[in-house]
Amino acid sequence: MYLIFDTETTGKIENWKAEVSEFESFPRVVQLAWQLHDYKGELIEVKNYVIKPDGYTIPFNAEKIHGISTERAEKIGVPLAFVMDEFKKALEETDFAVGHNIEFDVKVMGAEYARADRDDGLMTKKTLDTMRSSTNFCQLPGGRGKSFKFPTLSELNEKLFSEKIDNAHNASADVEATTRCFLELIRIGVFTAKDLHSNDEYIKLFKETNKKPFQLIGLNIKPYEPEDLEIKPETKDEAAPSKVEINENKDLLKEYPFVHLHNHTQFSILQSTSDIKSIVRQAAAFEMPAIAITDFGNMMGVFHFVKECEINGIKAIVGCEFFVADEYKKQQFTKDAPDKRFRQVLIAKNEKGYHNISKLCSVGFIDGFYSGLPRVGRDVIEQYKEDLICTTGGLGGEVADLILNIGEKQAEEAFVYWHKLFGDDFYVELLRHGLEEERRVNEVLLRFCEKYKVKYFAANDVFYQKKEDANAHDILLCVKDGVQQDMPIGYGRGFRYGMPNQEFYFKSGDEMKELFKDLPEAIITVSEIVDKIEEFKLGRDILLPKFEIPEDFEGENEYLAHLTYEGAKKKYGEITPEIKERIDFELSVIKDMGFPGYFLIVQDFTTEARKRDVWVGPGRGSAAGSAVAYSVGITNIDPIKYKLLFERFLNPERVSMPDIDIDFDDEGRDKIIDYVVNKYGQTQVAQIITYGTMAAKSSIRDVARVMDLPLSDADRISKLVPDLKKFKHIFGRTAEELKKEFNGDDLANVKQLIEISEQENEEGRILNQARKLEGSVRNTGIHACGIIITPQDIREFIPVATAKDSDLLVTQFDNSVVESAGLLKMDFLGLKTLTIMKDAIKLIKQRHGVDINPDEIPLDDEKTFELYQKGETNGTFQFESVGMQKNLRLLIPNNIEDLIAMNALYRPGPLQFIDTFIKRKQGTEDVEYPHEKLEPILKDTHGIMVYQEQIMQTAQILAGYSLGAADILRRAMGKKKMDVMEQQRVIFRDGCKEHNQIDAEKADEIFDVMMKFAEYGFNRSHSAAYSFVAFQTAYLKANYPAEYMASVLTHNMNDIKKVTFFMEECKRMGMPVLGPDVNESEYKFTVNSKEEIRFGMGAIKGVGVNAVEAIVAERKEQGTFNSIFHFASRLDLRTVNKKNFEGLAVAGSFDSFEGVHRAQYFHEDEKGQTIIEKAIRYGNALQEAENSAQASLFGESDEAEIPEPPIPPAPEWRTLDQLNREKEVVGVYISGHPLDDFKFEIDQFANADTSILEDLDGIRQRKETRIAGIVTSASHLTSKTGSPYGRFVLEDYKGSHEFVLFKDDYIKFKSYLTHDWFVLVHVAIGGWYSKRDQKEVLRLNVKKIDLLSDLRDKLVKQINIDVLLKNINEPMISRIRTLCKKHKGNIPIQVNVHDEDTILEMPSRSLRVNMTREMTEELERLENLSWSIKKN
Repeated sequence: MYLIFDTETTGKIENWKAEVSEFESFPRVVQLAWQLHDYKGELIEVKNYVIKPDGYTIPFNAEKIHGISTERAEKIGVPLAFVMDEFKKALEETDFAVGHNIEFDVKVMGAEYARADRDDGLMTKKTLDTMRSSTNFCQLPGGRGKSFKFPTLSELNEKLFSEKIDNAHNASADVEATTRCFLELIRIGVFTAKDLHSNDEYIKLFKETNKKPFQLIGLNIKPYEPEDLEIKPETKDEAAPSKVEINENKDLLKEYPFVHLHNHTQFSILQSTSDIKSIVRQAAAFEMPAIAITDFGNMMGVFHFVKECEINGIKAIVGCEFFVADEYKKQQFTKDAPDKRFRQVLIAKNEKGYHNISKLCSVGFIDGFYSGLPRVGRDVIEQYKEDLICTTGGLGGEVADLILNIGEKQAEEAFVYWHKLFGDDFYVELLRHGLEEERRVNEVLLRFCEKYKVKYFAANDVFYQKKEDANAHDILLCVKDGVQQDMPIGYGRGFRYGMPNQEFYFKSGDEMKELFKDLPEAIITVSEIVDKIEEFKLGRDILLPKFEIPEDFEGENEYLAHLTYEGAKKKYGEITPEIKERIDFELSVIKDMGFPGYFLIVQDFTTEARKRDVWVGPGRGSAAGSAVAYSVGITNIDPIKYKLLFERFLNPERVSMPDIDIDFDDEGRDKIIDYVVNKYGQTQVAQIITYGTMAAKSSIRDVARVMDLPLSDADRISKLVPDLKKFKHIFGRTAEELKKEFNGDDLANVKQLIEISEQENEEGRILNQARKLEGSVRNTGIHACGIIITPQDIREFIPVATAKDSDLLVTQFDNSVVESAGLLKMDFLGLKTLTIMKDAIKLIKQRHGVDINPDEIPLDDEKTFELYQKGETNGTFQFESVGMQKNLRLLIPNNIEDLIAMNALYRPGPLQFIDTFIKRKQGTEDVEYPHEKLEPILKDTHGIMVYQEQIMQTAQILAGYSLGAADILRRAMGKKKMDVMEQQRVIFRDGCKEHNQIDAEKADEIFDVMMKFAEYGFNRSHSAAYSFVAFQTAYLKANYPAEYMASVLTHNMNDIKKVTFFMEECKRMGMPVLGPDVNESEYKFTVNSKEEIRFGMGAIKGVGVNAVEAIVAERKEQGTFNSIFHFASRLDLRTVNKKNFEGLAVAGSFDSFEGVHRAQYFHEDEKGQTIIEKAIRYGNALQEAENSAQASLFGESDEAEIPEPPIPPAPEWRTLDQLNREKEVVGVYISGHPLDDFKFEIDQFANADTSILEDLDGIRQRKETRIAGIVTSASHLTSKTGSPYGRFVLEDYKGSHEFVLFKDDYIKFKSYLTHDWFVLVHVAIGGWYSKRDQKEVLRLNVKKIDLLSDLRDKLVKQINIDVLLKNINEPMISRIRTLCKKHKGNIPIQVNVHDEDTILEMPSRSLRVNMTREMTEELERLENLSWSIKKN
């Protein structure tokens, strides 16, 4: 007998793994229906009961599914005990309980049995599940991993009977459908005899009895519908107010302004399109006296929000919508027992309340972060509840969620909890977005309000600013979830999240009053809440952490002065009056400004860095202008010697926090951060958050992806946006404004963008939606170098977050506001250049015994300046770009001032002054000074104002400015503050007349010159400090090239392109870079005794640092290795394993073992063993033998008894195969390049490389472009329309490029699309005018492809050797003849003898040559002759 049954319930199972006695995890049963069938499938009994609720209500969302309301169940339901008795009778008759997803029905019925303390046998009954048993039969994609998903009852019915049915969610109807499917599954053999605990005879009988597919019996299968209900749900709403009452309400509400208290901004990441400025300004425009911010789980936007409210003159209300979970500290959940959470809105009444919300928010990230959400628990809210207002929130709030999904009883319990916790500061939030769920929730909430005397207020859950932004917001939600917008909104598979309508916008006060005209108290209460809230500011003065002063000193100023003079004695030797005056002036300014603690903190960790052998840079930015900073070791460049201004760093006339950024070597930076954390405490040090926003280009791509625009079209539109430009630079501007902003192609592209946006097509819609999403916060990150240090726990000041890639706390406020919030910010930068120098100097000491102090490197070193003059600066700091190298060759620098100036000039803007600077330096243009009194400060820069400090000094010298006042002038000029500049012009003009009798016209002329240069003038302090570092790197490269370049290669090991580039630089310098070798290499690149650079074993994939350290340690202790067996016998083979051996062998690390080539290590013998495997077995055996010998009585060694196995011969790898394997494990070709064998063909027939393909316009100007390379990948494809096409990647010495061939081109050249073929590709530029883009579109066309191996025979007609008559002698003739005989081939050779104007042509009749790579190399080495080819 089969009992097929189904239930309808009050909701879902909360924890599938819970015992049935854990009642809170299981819903209540609302309806139970069943059919009982005999073994032949005949119907015996059918029953269908609605159960009378006892102590619970049926929630709204459950009622929506099955149509059974609490009122209906109470009216027509029968007691559960009666239903159980009836069901027990059926259970006693049946062998199996059957259902679709029967586990659910068994569990919820089991919980009901447990509640009733009875056991009717269901829990032990054998079960059959039509859902699980039919999964492979239905084969529906979309399950976990690559498995099939479980079919719904509707999907199973359609598969079996080709009939669609709705998922009825009526127990009786579901039983009818399940029964039909179940019996049919037996009939067709999906349920087997084994499943049914039967035999084949039974299955045969069942099929004979039921030869046709089963049909519906027609018993009570219609789902409940509202019009079928005998009892309509009783409404609890009071009678609607009359028109007179409505009008009275409207008149009353005129006195009460509305304020939005539930707003989400773009900091509710990817869930709101409202940007703070716009929404605050909108509130001001609506004449709202205040506005709230209540972002999801964070306070990232709060500082910006409060500041914007201050600007707009309205009250800022700070709140947050928290995620609350009972198990908020738990970090692991399952599908069966998921994380249960709800949302809770809390609002700060005052500054103390703000700090409590801030602490709550911090706890959410520190203790409760899970699955991308910061969560808090009730206990945390109870701890920080003081001065907070609590609201019931929206439909995601606890009370509303319980009303909709669990029951009113539980909702009321939660309501009472929050009311008791917050008292009069607990308010009910009423929402009217036009949703049926809100109507039901509001109805219950108003009953609760009346019962418990709680006030309610009107709100709109705001996610976007205007109603027309609803679609952009919907697109944003799709971007967040990675789905397309055409996917329907709903729950479950095949559906996506989305708002139910377009009412979640920032409504005006009049709109809100109209919505709540029947409940005027809801509007009036808003004013009560706003009046409770006190205004407060978040900005404050910087709070410096306390620095511990030794007992011998009275305070920070005295101790700083002591450290300064002690350091100055070491740095200067003699403290001259000039030095003392400078130091005393600086100390007095530091004291007056209250910043001695700042200097002490910084010098503390720079001093500690040097103690820990962490290199510290000479200084960054204007801090290098401080003699105090130099003396105490914060900076390392003498500001007095290099004429650097302290006032540029710390202006006594403009109080602002000093900004000292410190460079550490990038490998030691973390040590200093750890030191700071240990000194001040984990909770007083934090990193700074960054907000990743959607830029114009990315917003176009995101919207296009969501709206299913082809990727090619999305790229085309996004590329029209000029780099680093926002939509505001493009739209809403006049033609003249656009011409000023853009030129050339950018202007044409911008015009196309505007035209696209005006179109009523898909592209126009996508672009306009992207404009709305630009600037949306997409994710968060960590500031690369910013560190915050606070005097006590940082959570006392601001909210913090956490980040997966940092162990430190992270501020929720970004870099633009942390200092305004009163936090001390310092930049700890990791500078790779310092690490490169550090390692290079260690190598120099190791190899040459020379100790180099970088601070004592002579700044007049001839070799170094020769390097700069030749522009050979690859691998050095700051001066390695191609453009800079060109200018250095023209400048011919011969002193450090030249380099400081060039470093400052070589940036966008000042580039226009470089030519003038060079000409004046070389004496080809006269040096002119704006005024003769400026010669002392402009002499080094040949009359050009290169530095900001020169602007300041000009104002000081000519117009009598103090340097502090001059700094204010410089800042105004640099920022183009026109109103301030006009005021300053008058002051400057008057000062010039008073101090130097300069007339107004000349003063204005000088002022204009200052303005021009101030716009681009660079900070001399920074330029000097970094030029100092640059010179140190150049000195090392010029004087110790091998050691320096080895270090450069080491510290670019993870960037294959850079490794390749620097290997080419080494080759140019005449220093070969050899592959790794176990007998010479270390982890990093190093230099051998022949001044050759040796690859580091750390660069080999699969060979870790532990293995390398073990190899190097053994080699240094016991000497080099002579074979792979010797190697294996000496190492711990747990540390150096088989994978390490293979990587080393492929990379050539065993090449120094004589008589063995790489292929032999991998050649398998008749037993399938490789030499590597044999070596490891040999090593293990030998080590075991030695260990046992040591443990024996006599300690005799058995080493001689285990001979090394022979290494059998094996064919060598082809050169190309070896190089490819080499590249796989190292990333670059080391022992050669696949193209090396075709040097002759490349030199003679190629005229470009792949790097040129980035410039299509440049190729168009060329007559012919031919590129030689190797095909590293190729694919033959078919387009959506069925047309064949192909792709191939061509790689050469410079890089690679992917070509795509269509139609005839593909047919013509497809045979060349073969991996590892060496080809010469002839390319040209084709183009057409795109009407859609209204511009010419360029395309790279392949015109011809040749095999490199065919070119010699096809294109070389003759080899010409040219020699002067006076150089001909017998040895030369002999060398030519020997060379030709050595390389016999088919190409004729001719010797041309030159004597003044006469040429004697002597073609050889007998000699023919083959132009191999060796032939060309030997020809190049022959002296006193040249050679060329004659082409066909």
